[in-house]
Amino acid sequence: MDEHYDVIILGTGLTECILSGLLSTEGKRVLHMDRNDYYGGETASLNLTQLFRRFDKTYDGSELGRDRDYNVDLIPKFMMAEGEIVKFLLHTGVTRYLDFKQIAGSFVYKDGKISHMPTNEAEAVVSPMLGLVEKRRLQKFFEFIQGYKEDDESTHDGVQLNAITMAELYNKFGLEPATQDLIGHAMALQLDDSYLTQPARQSIDKIILYITSMARYGKSPYIYPLHGLGELPQSFARLSAIHGGTYMMGYGPDEIVYEGGVATGIRSNGEVAKADIVICDPSYATDKVRTTSKVVRAICLLTHPIPNTDNADSCQIVLPQNQLGRKHDIYVACVSDAHKVCPKDMYLAIVSTIVETDTPEKEIEAGLELLGNIREKFVSVLDVQEPLEDGSKDHVYISRSYDATSHFETVCDNVKELYRRVTGNDLVLKPKNTTDKEDE
Repeated sequence: MDEHYDVIILGTGLTECILSGLLSTEGKRVLHMDRNDYYGGETASLNLTQLFRRFDKTYDGSELGRDRDYNVDLIPKFMMAEGEIVKFLLHTGVTRYLDFKQIAGSFVYKDGKISHMPTNEAEAVVSPMLGLVEKRRLQKFFEFIQGYKEDDESTHDGVQLNAITMAELYNKFGLEPATQDLIGHAMALQLDDSYLTQPARQSIDKIILYITSMARYGKSPYIYPLHGLGELPQSFARLSAIHGGTYMMGYGPDEIVYEGGVATGIRSNGEVAKADIVICDPSYATDKVRTTSKVVRAICLLTHPIPNTDNADSCQIVLPQNQLGRKHDIYVACVSDAHKVCPKDMYLAIVSTIVETDTPEKEIEAGLELLGNIREKFVSVLDVQEPLEDGSKDHVYISRSYDATSHFETVCDNVKELYRRVTGNDLVLKPKNTTDKEDE
């Protein structure tokens, strides 16, 4: 290990593995280390033995099926079919290592019931969640945003999306607060209501992403990698290794080494590996990060599909904050044996939200109640952390923790941000000529 590298990366979370793959393919000499003996960090997918061990529970292996049939995600996220993570996959060509399956349904919680989320004019007209007048208003809203062209003022109806707030745009169409919740939280997937006072453009872009992703396959806007989300960091790690990246698993650093306040490498078991740049997740540089919030997640093993979802083998359910008297939404993500993450007739559901009180598990009760009988439950409360500085002074570039969003858009933003800081260049994503292996 006593060698010099261009970059040392600590932790094999998705953010770190994407950067490892990108930098390796650009000719950088990369050393990638992880204290765990498995890839993925907080974005890993674990078998049953690993899952029970992580939560200090005993697994006797007698009733839940074979250990190797499980790939349980620690963090629940789905891929928007037209989202940034798909562009990363196509840019790097790692789609050749992966297979995908569509998520079967996208639902929203309203007035104590689960309903399909309407995503276009036709669905708005028939949705049981809306009254007759409100259906027409929502239909006009969808027509407006899908017909809006930046360079054609005839489509603007007097609206400049960068100048008007989202609240003002809602009011222009007379949309009721409950309908605003559906649009802002179940389609734009905003975490809270702060978006209402921000320029409408960013929310409209998110809604269009949802609609275009939905249009690609129907049923839902989401796709998911077979064998679990842990396949994503592993695939980027494989890309890095093919291009010369060195991997050391179960071999964490004792410390980051500095000279004159600037990182020059890492020390582990008495050996020193040198590098001009160190990239890591927050757990490897705890003195250089701050906690911004906490996320509570409950991983649940079920023996049945989630009730009232038309027996869907997979789905996402959004419980908007205002339906529950909260400040943040609750998300429910469910996958099954159809995605090769558990045995036949088993389902994996994860309920999560941003913590607001000193009783986090109680905060997700509304989501847990939707699941029906729960066979096993594993609850965690984790800090969401971000770096104190940008890394330009000490050459330690720290990623952000994985937030409560149900998709990868913020992860991709963080990758682009770190890439720009490390290389000084913007990341331009261009699809490689690879075979698209997505499974509809």
